[in-house]
Amino acid sequence: MQNSLRNSKSSGDGAGVQAIPAGLWQKCPKCRTMLYVKELERSNRVCHACQYHFPLSCVERVDMLVDPETFAECDSALQPGNPLAFPGYEEKLERGRAKSGLKEGLIYGDAVIAGVPVVLGVADFSFMGGSMGSVVGEKVARALERGAELNRPVILVCASGGARMQEGIISLMQMAKTSAACARLRETGQLYIVVMTDPTTAGVLASYASLGDIIIAEPHALIGFAGPRVIEQNLKVKLPPGTHTSEFQLSHGMIDMVVHRRELRTTLAKLLNYLAPAAAPAFLEETVEQVPAPAP
Repeated sequence: MQNSLRNSKSSGDGAGVQAIPAGLWQKCPKCRTMLYVKELERSNRVCHACQYHFPLSCVERVDMLVDPETFAECDSALQPGNPLAFPGYEEKLERGRAKSGLKEGLIYGDAVIAGVPVVLGVADFSFMGGSMGSVVGEKVARALERGAELNRPVILVCASGGARMQEGIISLMQMAKTSAACARLRETGQLYIVVMTDPTTAGVLASYASLGDIIIAEPHALIGFAGPRVIEQNLKVKLPPGTHTSEFQLSHGMIDMVVHRRELRTTLAKLLNYLAPAAAPAFLEETVEQVPAPAP
């Protein structure tokens, strides 16, 4: 028996020892707490110890926000090319597709949130940092134009490092195109809501992300045109801590509210009912308490 026990200990294959299955626990990058993955998923990927908001994929974000089985993606076949023949760009796109499972860094389509028909667009940071190239800009513009055409509110969830350098000036021109689409939506009088997540920066922040009628941000999200490190390296100015957080932007009037992820769907439902009642009269009748008429 001693020989067999000795052999099991000395063998490098871990025989006789039950291994802990991989993927059961995940460490919070902010507070270093070990989190049980199933509990983390039930909490919409928010750390229970420090309330750190983990990144969400497009699929996770859509499932969290919309009514079940109501999201219908539009223009799912759109894919970017390499208009400037930038070296290695095709390989980067392939890695982005493999990592995210998407053809590009943003999806959009028709959806229903708490009974209200909307046009919803969601960016995914796992695809090349959510950067905005020609296809992402085109999808954003089409989402805004679809809202104007169908007379539906538009909600865009942002997560981006900015314009995509591999497409050069073509990428930068998406700022003008998406901003013009925002103006066309506004002319129809339809509601436009932006949800900024960590991070929302650079060309995306400087265009459609800052043009919403209501701008919401998740707690402690990185929001700013240029990151603190870029500013420090180029301008030789060290910024005070917290200047690029959603809370700082709220205190300086750049956004309208900071909303915890568990309350985001409820907040969107309330805003849609208050500001876009024509989109869901039946929902209003069912959910909004009727105020009795004053006595004569």
